Amino acid sequence: MLTIGQLAAYAGVTVRAVRHYHQIGLLPEPERDASGYRRYGATAVVSLIKIRALADAGVPRSQISRMLEADAEGFAEAVRAIDDQLRDEIERLETSRRHIAQLSAGDSLALPPEVTSYLDRLRQIGASKRIVEAERDGWILVAARWPDRISEWMPAKVAELDDPQIVRLYQLLSEIFDTTEDDDSRMVEVADIMASLAEQAYDAGTVTAADEATDDLPHDLIDALALESDPRVERLWELMRERGWSGWNRMERLSPPPDPPPVAC
Repeated sequence: MLTIGQLAAYAGVTVRAVRHYHQIGLLPEPERDASGYRRYGATAVVSLIKIRALADAGVPRSQISRMLEADAEGFAEAVRAIDDQLRDEIERLETSRRHIAQLSAGDSLALPPEVTSYLDRLRQIGASKRIVEAERDGWILVAARWPDRISEWMPAKVAELDDPQIVRLYQLLSEIFDTTEDDDSRMVEVADIMASLAEQAYDAGTVTAADEATDDLPHDLIDALALESDPRVERLWELMRERGWSGWNRMERLSPPPDPPPVAC
């Protein structure tokens, strides 16, 4: 007959674990002998070794009792079920690890790889950190609303960055918003470029996609995001309205277009 300490040592567990197994009903608790100590026999040793083996294998403690009492067929079925659960958990954890690894890059938070690649291209053409961060936040709004359309849209967006007008636009925006000074000459040039690009898109029929036309909220949020980031955006909107266009993320032609701005003599 063994004391609780001897039982625990033989089975390779702690005394605390034995007491816990008593409390949750996994291991029957023997009566105390005349001296007041619990004494354990060979059956208790075998049961405890089985419990430890199942626990070490990752079997949930809530299922150990049922498996100890199961016949060979029931035991095998329980093992298969636990294996399926572990496989699902491993897949979930591996997915989490991939997401965590992506987050180390910063831009990957809430964004698919196509957009992070686009942001890298913006950096390559000279867009400032602030402009890239503004683009990133805007794309977070877009990806949340239209997650299935991102892979369709991004090739054209990346191709736009080969356009010298687009490159100049991002360079100007970087120069403007990286300082606190008001430089209306750069603002005017930005408005001219944006109006020119809007005209080209309008003529090509690509100003807005048909299925986006009825969903104003994402565009409104992106416009609000731009204004919240810097109040000088309002001046750009004013210049765009003078050129017959409203909006920021989704350009819309004003009807009828306003008179052109006066030309200084």
